[in-house]
Amino acid sequence: MTTLSGRPATALLVIDVQNGVLAGAHQRDAVVANIATLVGKARAEGVPVIWVQHSSDELPIDSPQWEFVDDLPRGAGEPVVHKTYGDSFEATDLEERLAERGVGRLVVAGAQSDACIRSTIHGGFTRGYDVTLVSDAHTTEDLTEWGAPPPDQVISHLNLYWGWQDGPGRVAGTAGTAEVSFVAA
Repeated sequence: MTTLSGRPATALLVIDVQNGVLAGAHQRDAVVANIATLVGKARAEGVPVIWVQHSSDELPIDSPQWEFVDDLPRGAGEPVVHKTYGDSFEATDLEERLAERGVGRLVVAGAQSDACIRSTIHGGFTRGYDVTLVSDAHTTEDLTEWGAPPPDQVISHLNLYWGWQDGPGRVAGTAGTAEVSFVAA
């Protein structure tokens, strides 16, 4: 039901599954396993998998921290979108990558829930995409030292409010890994 004309396809967007991002992530191994399941399912169904890779002072390009985790190898021909902002659309070629594949619906997984995941799902939704957040395939680190709620509460809150997100001509929501369908409802 996307507002993007002629864009019936779905893509799996895997955000910032990098060594430095996931090093202290909440339930890291379970989340990575769920993302691996999603990637395998998308590949089996011929759904594009698009990888997003952040760079910053903490994640310098070509450093070990910047590299994707070994548990999630990128497939041949699967594009990587390089970003420097939280929103994966901001100052990147993500929109072009999606347009050339006819994508109007995003299934989103990765890290961090309260930063790049939140920014990207909002960014996609405001640009007219239908956006499904995979509720058990995103994570964040413990930022309670700086006043944030514990990671499990951050994740739960994002899942809660994204399940109620709406807008004219677009669909948002959440689904667990086992319930994800790459076919639009």
